[in-house]
Amino acid sequence: MTIKVSNISKSYGTQKVLDQVSFEIGTGELVGFLGPNGAGKSTLMKIITGYLAADSGSVEINGQMVETSNIAIRSQIGYLPENNPLYTDLYVREYLEMVAGFYQLQNMKEQVLKMVELTGLKAEQHKKIGALSKGYRQRVGLAQALIHDPAVLILDEPTTGLDPNQLEEIRQLISQISQHKTVMLSTHIMQEVEAVCNRVIIINKGVLVADGSIDQLKGGQFAQKQTVWVEFDRTPELERLRNIPGLLKMEQTGKASFLVESENNLDLRPLLFQFAVANHLVLLTLKEQQQSLENVFQELTK
Repeated sequence: MTIKVSNISKSYGTQKVLDQVSFEIGTGELVGFLGPNGAGKSTLMKIITGYLAADSGSVEINGQMVETSNIAIRSQIGYLPENNPLYTDLYVREYLEMVAGFYQLQNMKEQVLKMVELTGLKAEQHKKIGALSKGYRQRVGLAQALIHDPAVLILDEPTTGLDPNQLEEIRQLISQISQHKTVMLSTHIMQEVEAVCNRVIIINKGVLVADGSIDQLKGGQFAQKQTVWVEFDRTPELERLRNIPGLLKMEQTGKASFLVESENNLDLRPLLFQFAVANHLVLLTLKEQQQSLENVFQELTK
């Protein structure tokens, strides 16, 4: 089951929230969807689920067009919205049976029991939702999103407000679920993306700015810069080192070691080698340094 987003644009009045956003997500992919507040993440997720109509462009799920009126294709999508709205006066099992009824499931009782087991709600199923902790409410939200066994799962900030233990439990659950589904996960937690996702999409001000694996992002492919750690056998003349063409920043980390950064993703290593030869220096270390995902995100969205 694939998600194909093609040239989606959306405006609220004079404010353009999404601008020609396009990407595809395949079966079995767990994609982290990142962007600063106001970047358009929640709006795009609502469009993908058919909850909101785009101004232009299209969304296809397995070749079928997603539209607000297309109930058949929307029934193949599971959606956990931000803030996880629930009926807090209902009991957990009662609520899940109600949701199963919306989808007119033939095996409603069996499917509710299956979701209770899968999401770890067995001990809480006879409690009112309003009496549950934030972590268990998130589990109820996941259970309702999965109750009809959708092929596509859209999760908008599913771990907001959870403590570290709850966070780890929900991560494991999402990883388990993603083995057989196409999952799109929006979050602000970079460690969460690195822990569970195999691909990252970043948007900023409604525009897609990066789409690739975590290794590609951390390797500087999208941030357009390179950081190199270099160490010589003795201290070089600093002004000459600083004047290497394309060297943007230089930080001395030891007597003869430096962290240098290039502009426009220029590979500094050959230039540093030439510098060492020209200045009769011995290179002890010449190593490209991977950036953190957080640094890449800041570079792309600042």
